[in-house]
Amino acid sequence: MRYAFGCDHAGFELKDVLIKELVAAGHEVVDMGTDSAERTDFPIYANKVAQAVSEGTVERGVLVCGTGLGMAMAASRYPGIRAVSLSDCYSARMARRHTDANILCMGARVVGVGLAVDLLRAWMSEDFEGGRYAERLAMMRGGYEGGHPD
Repeated sequence: MRYAFGCDHAGFELKDVLIKELVAAGHEVVDMGTDSAERTDFPIYANKVAQAVSEGTVERGVLVCGTGLGMAMAASRYPGIRAVSLSDCYSARMARRHTDANILCMGARVVGVGLAVDLLRAWMSEDFEGGRYAERLAMMRGGYEGGHPD
């Protein structure tokens, strides 16, 4: 599987660790920056990764900033993107199983190196369950004809 990876200056310290983890798991990684710990703006990298996933150039993406929140918000603006900001492994697994999350965002100032690796492993090891969860994704896209729940 091909992954795009992006981070700002706050996530730069985790970059090599997480890319090595993806490669060790047999994935190809497209590094979309940043290339230093100098201050930079997270939307630059969120946009690059989200666009690549949205257009199908890569299957999934990983984004790291200070909290993961800004990255998730910026990335989710793109068609077909389901970006999640996570800090626990249960949510990481459920994000893949139940919402088919295709971009993992995390905060380097929220999680340490060990938890970041655990989050990535938990997230990338799960498959989307489909079924009723596919129906829910259709509802999120506005493609559900069943009416608005009261």
